[in-house]
Amino acid sequence: MKSMLKIIGVLLLSVVLFAACSKSTDPADTDIFAGTFKGKVGYIDGDKNISQASGSVFVTKVGTRYDFKFSDAIPALTGVEFEKKDDNSLVSVGSSGTGLITISKDKLVINFTRDSKAWTADCNR
Repeated sequence: MKSMLKIIGVLLLSVVLFAACSKSTDPADTDIFAGTFKGKVGYIDGDKNISQASGSVFVTKVGTRYDFKFSDAIPALTGVEFEKKDDNSLVSVGSSGTGLITISKDKLVINFTRDSKAWTADCNR
């Protein structure tokens, strides 16, 4: 019985993740999203200045919280909360940092700063 419940649980989780990762899903229109965007990524802080023309960003969203996991040894940008604007531009709210992120089903643009660190991305899906 436990084995059957595990199989059902895995199947349900797979269906949810598949729906959340669909390339036709606009992350700004859903409460749960996961997807990878590829293109230019960058990061600057006091010690590092990373710029990569062929990097990637794995985006996850739960509710209004976004996490951005970058390639190329760029630290993740996590816990970012935004308010949605009409054109899929997301403006930072609260103390999570400042910047503008534009995200759609096909495009991700990040210009964001937090604690004297800056993340940039210009990626497609």
